[in-house]
Amino acid sequence: MAFFDLSLDQLNAYMPERKEPLDFDSFWESTLTLARLFPMHPVFTAVDEPLEWIDVFDVTFPGYGGQPIKGWLLLPKTRSAPLPCVVEYIGYGGGRGLPMEWLSWVSAGFAHFVMDTRGQGSAWRQGDTPDPELDGGSVQYPGFMTRGILNPDTYYYRRVFTDAVRAVEAARSHPAIDANRIAITGGSQGGGIALATAGLMPDLPVIMADVPFLCHFERATQLVNSFPYQEIVHFCQVHRDKVARVMQTLSYFDGVNFAPRAKATGLFSTALMDETCPPSTVFAAYNHYAGSKQIRVYPYNQHDGGGIHHHYEKTRFLRKLWME
Repeated sequence: MAFFDLSLDQLNAYMPERKEPLDFDSFWESTLTLARLFPMHPVFTAVDEPLEWIDVFDVTFPGYGGQPIKGWLLLPKTRSAPLPCVVEYIGYGGGRGLPMEWLSWVSAGFAHFVMDTRGQGSAWRQGDTPDPELDGGSVQYPGFMTRGILNPDTYYYRRVFTDAVRAVEAARSHPAIDANRIAITGGSQGGGIALATAGLMPDLPVIMADVPFLCHFERATQLVNSFPYQEIVHFCQVHRDKVARVMQTLSYFDGVNFAPRAKATGLFSTALMDETCPPSTVFAAYNHYAGSKQIRVYPYNQHDGGGIHHHYEKTRFLRKLWME
């Protein structure tokens, strides 16, 4: 895949107009207020894993509508004080999987809280959290991108982003975690969820968003033929009279609109040959991002971004902030 998007100089200056609903803040304030009516009493159940130096807990916490959301919490066995914690969100189609798939952060000395993604976990890593919500009677293209898309109240990511906020609150409640040192992270969909969470929780100190998805929807659907954005394209091809309504709904969930509300210190990444999350959609959110920020650009990579090299970047970034 050759370069297909804007040049790097153009990307660095790219700040498209934000199409933000007038009731964006009140929509999310009321959404989170309703979620917080359900007390945050997460359940941490110790799991017997063949890991000599790591404690593993199966987590269940109340997400959107008080519905049970699963997760993992991994802690170093040797700890003398509350630890900084990385809360991680998962890429599209994947679930929380098994604890031995999540050893890098805890091995580096951090607590690691992994949130399962409701309804997902059958494409490439297993998940354990159903999505019991109905779609408000709307039809959808197979996948998650158009589930309930004709109304922001019923759109799938309203539930997911709420779950993500509650995951941070669940992590903060654990006595082994320093509630003031929480970093949120994720790649692709996970990066988009992290960006939304940072916008909804401006007191968060750190975000690390890798090749974030769910940003600048309109440009993404018009620029690339790749999935998952193509789910929206297929829906609009059939429902030609509902395109404006679809884009209006998506504006409540666009990382470009969460970015100006986020204050966390941010480390972003993008790859210039990424057809899944095009670099201009990442830079659209990054350039509007209000917090202290830096970005790593991988010119010759696709949706893998910086891969393991970027994970080293993230680890050094966090250790410099909190452990040196």
